Amino acid sequence: MPNIKVIIPAFNEADSIAKVIHDIPEIVSEVIVVSNNSTDATESNAKNAGATVLKEERMGYGYACLKGMDYISKQEIKPDILVFLDGDYSDFPEELNQIVQPIIKNNIDFVIGARVKELRESGSMTPQQIFGNWLATFLMKLFFGAKFTDLGPFRAIKYEKLLALNMVDKTYGWTVEMQLKALKQKLSYVEIPVNYRNRIGVSKVSGTVKGSIMAGVKILGWIFKYSFK
Repeated sequence: MPNIKVIIPAFNEADSIAKVIHDIPEIVSEVIVVSNNSTDATESNAKNAGATVLKEERMGYGYACLKGMDYISKQEIKPDILVFLDGDYSDFPEELNQIVQPIIKNNIDFVIGARVKELRESGSMTPQQIFGNWLATFLMKLFFGAKFTDLGPFRAIKYEKLLALNMVDKTYGWTVEMQLKALKQKLSYVEIPVNYRNRIGVSKVSGTVKGSIMAGVKILGWIFKYSFK
């Protein structure tokens, strides 16, 4: 059985983080919650639920993911597969088994959990999220022949392949950077349809106009940067 670790970036997810951790399958060897400057009980709730808790005071989704990766890089035994998952309970952590299967069984490099319309709870994605996902994946198809349909945060990747991507984005562009670099490096990839529900609490990105605009600018910036390289 491969060594699987999970990184969960979390900013003020005290009401949801324990639920997320409890629903993660036992095949995972370590759950790493990176508190992104949380001011509530996220850290203590995550620790009590059995997770390793790290602190990253610099605000940004990418900063939190990079903090988790830095922690893993210092471990003697490295994981075979790394899974990224949000801490707001919008994803179904128990579906991790499905997310990692293409890697384990078919030697696929990279798997995205695609939040397809028929499996999404009503209202779980805002109109700006749905449009942003459509636009980003349409442009990736146009410029790179990609088959992605979503920038879903629930994803799994071979650890060695992730390191080779040399991820650098500190904020909103983390997911699209990973997908663009996977395309550039010709990683094998598939999408697995996943369920998606209304998150617990308010989104720090799509829940605000500023957050939505900043995320959109960052995502499109990565796509155009790579399309003209």
